[in-house]
Amino acid sequence: MLGVMSKAAHWADNYAEKIIHEKGDKKLYVCASGISPSGTVHIGNFREVISVDLVVRALRERGRKVRYICSWDDYDVFRKVPVDMPEQEMLAEYLRRPITLTPDPYGSEDSYARYNEKQVEQLLPVLGIEPEYIYQAERYRSSIYAEGMRKALEHRERIRQILDGPREKPLPPDWWPISVFCTACDRDTTTIKEWDGVNGISYTCSSCGNQEQLDLTSTPAAKLLWRIDWPMRWAYEAVDFEPAGKDHHSKGGSFTTARPIVKDVYGGSAPTTFKYDFVRIKGRKGKISSSSGDAVSLGDVLEVYQPEVVRYLFASTRPDSEFAISFDLDVIKIYEDYDRCERIYFDKESVNEIRKAKERRIYELSQVHQVPGSMPTQIPFRHLCNLIQIRDGDVETTIESLDLRGGEEDRRRLRIRAQCAWNWIQAYAPDSFRFTLRPRGSKPLPLNAEERQVIVQLRGEIAEKLDVHDEKSLSEAVYSLAEEAGMQPKQLFQLAYRVLIEKEMGPRLAGFILTIGKERALELLEGY
Repeated sequence: MLGVMSKAAHWADNYAEKIIHEKGDKKLYVCASGISPSGTVHIGNFREVISVDLVVRALRERGRKVRYICSWDDYDVFRKVPVDMPEQEMLAEYLRRPITLTPDPYGSEDSYARYNEKQVEQLLPVLGIEPEYIYQAERYRSSIYAEGMRKALEHRERIRQILDGPREKPLPPDWWPISVFCTACDRDTTTIKEWDGVNGISYTCSSCGNQEQLDLTSTPAAKLLWRIDWPMRWAYEAVDFEPAGKDHHSKGGSFTTARPIVKDVYGGSAPTTFKYDFVRIKGRKGKISSSSGDAVSLGDVLEVYQPEVVRYLFASTRPDSEFAISFDLDVIKIYEDYDRCERIYFDKESVNEIRKAKERRIYELSQVHQVPGSMPTQIPFRHLCNLIQIRDGDVETTIESLDLRGGEEDRRRLRIRAQCAWNWIQAYAPDSFRFTLRPRGSKPLPLNAEERQVIVQLRGEIAEKLDVHDEKSLSEAVYSLAEEAGMQPKQLFQLAYRVLIEKEMGPRLAGFILTIGKERALELLEGY
């Protein structure tokens, strides 16, 4: 009953039902996403990829066979050198050429495009996403789309009419629905002069002066303009579902013009769709851009968020809602939200039935593969940050310090979370959150007589009673020590932090001492 109830609560299930309703009962449904590898593929691009994956999962859970294709638009023009790329001068020499013919500035891949593609392809399986990749440069350069280009030329005036509809200024008389990369210099600085009515087109190049006639059935140099390319591929791949950003869905956007083009020119139909909003980075203004050079990649996000939590970020947010990826203290809250969702799924936390159905479905879709058979061991992210700092970033030592009853899968997840905690501490945590225990063998700090006396009493409390204390009782004992010494509690906390971590602020003291453990705490308080 819960499984049926939960599936009615999520937007991915609603769209799966909508696809089946609009496209009918089919043997195979084709779901598509597409990215241009013109720069670092950022987390905003990933929103489309995972949105399709969530819908694909919902379709498959309904017993439907699905083909998930992810198109790399790697025959795009290299228009701008992102500032975060090395070899700026070398890359600038390839402007106006296809990104698939631009060298990889890192020297590890066949091309600039392939380097950016591979950064994503290596990470998507970590998130349980494994689409079928289509490389559009390969398609165009093999003349696979020759028929699609010829149809566009035949329907040139109808396409012009559609594109002119939302435009303030009409397209010029010499406009063509295709573009050409010059075969002499590889640039798109060309002007089409004539089409022979079948497959022959002639052009001139303003960069090198080359003039030539090409045959669409054999040339690697011609391609459709984006607004025609997209609907042509809908028809060619028989796409049933593809979402798009809100800019594409806006009045006059490329999705709105693609609908009539796919119908009137290619005899197909537009896919079921939805518009998704932008993903922001908290603290930054505006839309993420690959060309700006400050894009946050999927890899950057996975440095801080374990895969299930990355999926949770998107599964728990409607695609038409803008949201921000955070790297500040909000990271702790996001992990807490995910852990709460997990407890609700495994009936470890009670909520009303509507909330339960919603959270259960979100949790199912957040898993990289299948849902665990029992609830994984939960170590709160905040606590894990303290544990791993105590052990100077040693993940294995941190894991071994935990009383884990689960199997290897439990340990694997916790290793990833612990590494994420350490990455966050090093790169993003505020200074007030970071600490290092005073090194073993270091000299005691200079304290006055009153301070030394309180530290001696604290050491005695730990030596005699830490084994029976919990956080509440130890906290009460610390307050009593402060009162007996005539100190404000804050003064004792600051003193203890100075002795333990040489800072005046730190994690909640009682819990911190319990986390450090009796042996290490006594060692740190020794010598006073």
